[in-house]
Amino acid sequence: MSQDDWQGDVLRNLRNLTDGPGEPGPPGEPAGRPPAESADAPSRAEAPGRPVVDARPAPAPAPRPLPTPVTMELPLPDELVKGKPLSGDSAAKRTSRSLRRLVGSSATREVEEATRVAQALQQPLTTGRQIVVTSIRGGAGKTTVAALLGRTYAHYRQDPVLMLEADPALGTLPARLGVTKVRWTTSDVAQLIDPSMQLTDVVGYLVQLPDRGWLLPGSQGRVGNRLELAEYRSVMVALRRYFGITVVDCDTLPSELSRTALSAAQARVLVTPATVEGITTTRSVLDWMASLSRPKMLEGTVVVVAASSPHMTLDVTAAREHLQLDGVKVLMLPYDRHLATGGPIRTDLLGQVTREAVTELAAEVLTRAMSRRSNR
Repeated sequence: MSQDDWQGDVLRNLRNLTDGPGEPGPPGEPAGRPPAESADAPSRAEAPGRPVVDARPAPAPAPRPLPTPVTMELPLPDELVKGKPLSGDSAAKRTSRSLRRLVGSSATREVEEATRVAQALQQPLTTGRQIVVTSIRGGAGKTTVAALLGRTYAHYRQDPVLMLEADPALGTLPARLGVTKVRWTTSDVAQLIDPSMQLTDVVGYLVQLPDRGWLLPGSQGRVGNRLELAEYRSVMVALRRYFGITVVDCDTLPSELSRTALSAAQARVLVTPATVEGITTTRSVLDWMASLSRPKMLEGTVVVVAASSPHMTLDVTAAREHLQLDGVKVLMLPYDRHLATGGPIRTDLLGQVTREAVTELAAEVLTRAMSRRSNR
């Protein structure tokens, strides 16, 4: 069996957990333990020429206690930010765009482009699609990209969209989505999820977002939470049938969890900072992905080059040529004043160029997630 067939492993583990410990023994004997041997029965140690074998089953491990729900506050102190939230575009840029629309045909082109992207975002799904967002290092902008993708899908689609945090570190996805209270984590739900549950049961463990999306946090805002690989596997196998799209804010590479998540997803997003180091290290990741015989991941991969400064010196054309191999798509996420300040993302404050880049990214990723070639 291929090392990537982890769904089968999870199902076998579930079956083993449901097997009973055996028939209860006589009164006074623990269940599953054989009765004591008769005093006049020959001892196995005395049998000549035969090795001593202890046929008693190993004691069953103590059952893991179920998690206790605790509602945790995730404060977002207003005093850390001076003034009102910044708009992605300056006032001068917004005025200039309005004037161009009055004197040119750009408005018609924008409507045509928006229609094309909306059709790609609303294409019907037959099964749940898993989209994993990761990076080679922290601070590249992967959580911001995951939040933008989840928000975009929830806005355009009618089927349920889940944003799942699979970062063992102290992740910031709830903060970027404006969530101030969390109750259950990914690790908690891994112990509670049951195949017989309905969607109405499952959403009781999730955080409902104002734009019809759902969030499953990775932590409760405290250091020390840990997401095990087996927990991630069981949650993804159980939840994928409830949601049309699941966007995973994953651990950074090259952790075992991130490598497993990449191989199991229908589409992958690698976020890299718009720096020379970011481009070269991301190219190393793509070379590693190309070396894998199965699954073939490059055709379902989009690289997002995220600009963190308005004064970018990176040669974008050269960066695309360096990363664009074997079907990989390279897209730019421009610098945006609203995104750069951190905190909750308000889509109404994003710059016009940023909104267009995000919707184009979401449409491209979903199209690749639907492609059979990218899931071989």
